[in-house]
Parts: sequence; structure tokens; C-alpha cells
Amino acid sequence: MTIAEPAVTLTDYGLAIECGVFVFLLCSKRVAERGLRNGFIVFFAALGTAALTGGTVHGFFPDGSSVWHTALWNATLIAIGLVALSAWRIGGELVLSRRIARAVLTAASALFLLYCTIVLFIVNIFAVAILHYLPAVAFLFAAYLIRYLRHREGCFLMGLIGLGLTFIAAGVQQAGIALHPDYFDHNALYHLIQALALLLLYLSARSMVRTEDRPC
Repeated sequence: MTIAEPAVTLTDYGLAIECGVFVFLLCSKRVAERGLRNGFIVFFAALGTAALTGGTVHGFFPDGSSVWHTALWNATLIAIGLVALSAWRIGGELVLSRRIARAVLTAASALFLLYCTIVLFIVNIFAVAILHYLPAVAFLFAAYLIRYLRHREGCFLMGLIGLGLTFIAAGVQQAGIALHPDYFDHNALYHLIQALALLLLYLSARSMVRTEDRPC
């Protein structure tokens, strides 16, 4: 079977494996309070799902008129929406009171349902996913920054750097910056930078869930 975009597909699958490992490691951790840990588990699981389905689209179902292309692409966009929802949850766990965090999560859940409706029935372009995803990641970045300024702990700094790299990766992708136009295009480079960003976010999460919402 021919792979339409080998570099993009394989780097996407690499991200899926990386996220799967992170989910396994976080699930194996025993913590007294599971809220923050579970938020990160959903975050990495949803990212891994998006990478898996997105890579499959790029590699094996590039024809936009294909039923499989549509189904897998919609699944990719919905998984990205779930990443955004988990980012709202994690950010709330980090800096908000339980009552306000629940209110934010409720509002984010309603927004996620609206987003899914738009993707499934109105328009399923990547720009919609970006518009839905960016405010959540910006909120998570702000939450990390607040915690770092309060405690000056390394785990919060790692998270800030990781999230900063995700913005850089998105900029690289949107600008079309590639290592090679045919063999390692802008999407593949985006995945490579994202892999490093996710590693830093996992290391941050691993440190934080040891003490849940206290300084690490």
C-alpha cells in the first residue's frame, strides 16, 4: 500500500505512540486526588487520537471525496476539540477555586458541543479547530504562568516552555516552513517540534500530579 505523505504520516504516528506512552505512565501513577492527573490523561489521549486519525488521513485517505476521509477527518477535529476541553479543565485545576473551575468546565463543555455540531454539520476545515483550540491553550499558558510566578518551580517552567513550543510549531506549520519540500514538509516539521513540546508537558504533568495542586 502506497503512503501518500510518508513523512507526515509517520511523524503523526510517532506523536500518537508518544502520547500513548504518556497516558499509560500517568494512568499507572497513584495519587490521592485524581482531578489534575485525569485532565492530563484526557489531554494526551485526545492528542494521540488526533495524531493517529490525522496521520491516517494524510497517508491513506487523501481524497477529500472519500467517506473514510470525511469520517477520519471529522474524528481528528473532534479529538482536537477534546484537547481544548481538557486544557480548560487543567487550567482551572491549576489556578481557580473548585466552584469557579467547575463553572469554567461547564461553559467549555457547552462550547465543545457547539464546536462538534459545527464540524459535523456545517464546516469541517482546520481553521475552525484552530479557533476553538487557541483560547483554551492560551488559558492553560496563563495558568502555568501564574503558578510559575507564585512558586518559581521547575515543573511550571517546563510547562510554559512546552506550551510556547506548541505555538512555535503552529507558526511553522502556518508559515509553510519545511526542512525539505518533498521529504520533510511543514507538517512533518510541525510534528517534530510538537513531539518535544509534548515531552516537556508530560514531564511537567508528572511532577505536578505527585502533589496534585500544590507546588512541585
